[in-house]
Amino acid sequence: MNSIDPPLLGLSQRLPPSNMQAEQALLGALLANNRAYERVSEFLAPEHFQDPINGRIYQAISRRVEAGQLADPITLKGEFEHSGILEEVGGVAYLAQLLTAMVGIINAGEYGQAIHDSWLRRQLIDIGETVVNNAFGAEAELDGRQQIEFAEQSLFDLAKDGATGVGFITFERALTIAIDGANRAFQNPGGVSGLSTGLRDLDAKTGGMHSSDLLIVAGRPGMGKTALATKIAFGAAKALVRAAQDKDPNAKPRGTVAIFSLEMSAEQLATRLLSEEARISSDRIRRGDIGQRDFDKFVQVAREVASLPIEIDDTPAITLSALRTRCRRLKRTKGLELIVIDYLQLMRPSAGVRPENRVQEISQITQGLKALAKELSVPVMALSQLSRAVESREDKRPQLADLRESGSIEQDADAVMFVYRDEYYLQQKMPKQMGFDSEDKYHNSLEKWQQDMETAHNKAELILAKQRHGPTGKIDLLFEGEFTRFADIDLTHSGH
Repeated sequence: MNSIDPPLLGLSQRLPPSNMQAEQALLGALLANNRAYERVSEFLAPEHFQDPINGRIYQAISRRVEAGQLADPITLKGEFEHSGILEEVGGVAYLAQLLTAMVGIINAGEYGQAIHDSWLRRQLIDIGETVVNNAFGAEAELDGRQQIEFAEQSLFDLAKDGATGVGFITFERALTIAIDGANRAFQNPGGVSGLSTGLRDLDAKTGGMHSSDLLIVAGRPGMGKTALATKIAFGAAKALVRAAQDKDPNAKPRGTVAIFSLEMSAEQLATRLLSEEARISSDRIRRGDIGQRDFDKFVQVAREVASLPIEIDDTPAITLSALRTRCRRLKRTKGLELIVIDYLQLMRPSAGVRPENRVQEISQITQGLKALAKELSVPVMALSQLSRAVESREDKRPQLADLRESGSIEQDADAVMFVYRDEYYLQQKMPKQMGFDSEDKYHNSLEKWQQDMETAHNKAELILAKQRHGPTGKIDLLFEGEFTRFADIDLTHSGH
């Protein structure tokens, strides 16, 4: 057991950080002038005081001020007497002593910050002691990796809230947040209150991607799910840069877009992004089959996109807990505005969790992603495969029922979008002469197929099958197969 003593001894011999002088001075200022409360009410709570007596007095002042009542030594004396706790809070003598310790209203905010800072450092010491004890414990319940996740979670919670939890928010505060969102939509072109997808018609239907939302983009293989996801990630990253530079040309974006690419390597994904942006076939880039002009364009585009706030993680079969840990770290260090996962079925649930079957496993993953979206207050976009049932129907447009066997995807998602390209299926239906008993029938069938192919050429449908906060419907998009690139359909030239 002696091995535990050295690290804990160092901690226990020192007194935890506190600032009794600041606590008394602030309470004195609040009792002398209740307006000082406005300077600390946003961030200071009773539990932030080292001395529980000071915390109780602060709580009583808060309650009275927020109820529109006067809080001074006389009214507090009456309240404490009524509650039978006057002696517990030091009696009349202590309340009078606080007045002599008072500082000016101007300094109240600084004293409040000093109290909060001491509390934060006490929390850090608690977390540190727990981490040390867990690491030394031979019979520890958590293995090393899980201990890292626990430590990061504790630090993230402390950094995010400055408290153990936000708790309830008043309806008035909720209304203020709602009005702010409506105002953003009113001020922004196209009525986008969330983060732009970079696709005009999708933004028009959804208002952009909203924090805490889980968005599912699903489709059969070959439909272009990854291409659509990279287009949206790209569009969001550009929107973040624009928003920052509208205020200050040298400003950095407020956060990043995290792409978890479980199928493609970071290099393959970067090549695809460059191919889309430079409009040079990724196949030709890979083979080196490009001329000097294309290569120059490629390098130029690479320079332009290098500064976009995109982070790529290409860990295959990443677990939910590892993904959560990395997102929390990214939020804490660089800011985080969007998470994209390509794709859901390649993820694994948290380590140590053994679901009974694959359906339950996917359910746990989608529930975890929805919880992550809420915790970090960012949109999470997850790509999903669809069941083969689609292939057996005449109309191969996906429906929500095609998600059913994937557990609770539909239930947990705030929006479900299906990518569908008629051209993909038509290519496989080219009439073959041996299937017809006459030349005319074959030529008629071939002609009709060619017309259908022409109509479907470079067209894609994004079917918005579920949207918790808005309308459903179909969005027509341009799809350039050569560059696997989605774009808005140019309304002026498309005959719409």
